[in-house]
Amino acid sequence: MAPFALTDQFGKVIAYLIYFGIGVSFGSVLEMAGFADSRRLAGQFYFRNITVLKVMFTAIVTAMVLVFLSSALGWLDYPRVYVNPTYLVPGIIGGLIMGVGFILGGFCPGTSLVAVSNLRIDALFFFVGVSAGVFAFGESVGRFTEFFYSSSMGRFTLPEWLGAPTGIVVVGVVAMALFMFWGGEKLERKFGSPQEYAAVRVLPVRIRYGASAGLMGLALLALILGQPSAEDRWQRAGTETHALLVERGAFIHPGELLQLSQNRQIKLLILDVRSEAEYNVFHLTDSRRVEMEEIDEGILSLELLNADANTVTVLLSNAEERATRAWQRLKADRVLNTYVLDSGINGWVDLFGSQALAPRAGSKPVGTMRHAFPAALGAAQPGADLDVLSHEHRQLSFEPKVKLQTKKKLGGGCG
Repeated sequence: MAPFALTDQFGKVIAYLIYFGIGVSFGSVLEMAGFADSRRLAGQFYFRNITVLKVMFTAIVTAMVLVFLSSALGWLDYPRVYVNPTYLVPGIIGGLIMGVGFILGGFCPGTSLVAVSNLRIDALFFFVGVSAGVFAFGESVGRFTEFFYSSSMGRFTLPEWLGAPTGIVVVGVVAMALFMFWGGEKLERKFGSPQEYAAVRVLPVRIRYGASAGLMGLALLALILGQPSAEDRWQRAGTETHALLVERGAFIHPGELLQLSQNRQIKLLILDVRSEAEYNVFHLTDSRRVEMEEIDEGILSLELLNADANTVTVLLSNAEERATRAWQRLKADRVLNTYVLDSGINGWVDLFGSQALAPRAGSKPVGTMRHAFPAALGAAQPGADLDVLSHEHRQLSFEPKVKLQTKKKLGGGCG
């Protein structure tokens, strides 16, 4: 299932040739669209020539429709697709700076390279200016790092912002794009000179309407099919992943967790999925509490998919049920190197807790804490310090389960 890590599948040489071919194709399309002419590019800001909006927005909405339609059909694992994180205030200011530069210079960085390949003098000056600006930014960004990463919203998309189903947003964006194309042509006629408007390449009406109808049809199909749920993705995870649950290959012994905590070749991430009150009563050192909502909404999956390649994640709950559900959700999103603590916190306290901690009297609902602690001391409770326990219990016998798998990180973006 896409997306594919091309360097892992074909090697660097083939992957780089594919990247080169995509780059050449992209530049060729920009040149054929007239993006080597600064007057045409700047014309959009004066409503005389809307070619830039038409070409770029067509590419955006076509890619959007195909991405979410592929996801709906099960051809693409969308959570693994890289989306640039949103830093709201720096993004707005950066966009304004680039917009002003675009108006004054007549190019953006990408189109300036297209024009340089055509030996345009104005593009050459613009490219030299861009290069100087990039160098100056790289040398000075350390002075305003706090601002550069301020107002972070993470992977923030239109469906999340609008609180609407993805299919509705896809159809809405396509409808907006078609309206903007129609409106853009009206503006060209009103503000552009007859010579400028005559120079604008306009496809025959039959082709334009047919392409518009086809794009909207695909968007509606994506809406009808809907995006796969967490349960759908779990079913698609495959029999090998399902077997880890059935054969308990995903459950690690407390002794192995201690061993992992002392292994400096891995980055251990201990995630506690219990309630805040239970976490405050007792939790392991260096563990981090996460809400199930973070897991159910895919927020944690995105974080782990972009984590270091040597990251091993261990999920904890009082027993196993809650942590197992979290594990299934992460595995549905293809998160690697994820495990569940065997018998949970209850089993951990049975093994390493104070002898004075007796199980609570009477039967308790499944998934609750089985021991009565005299105070909420968190990681200061006996049996919570992994470093101390790893030295006291070096001879524990267990079957190792952790096998570090390679994380194929997928990047992206536009420069």
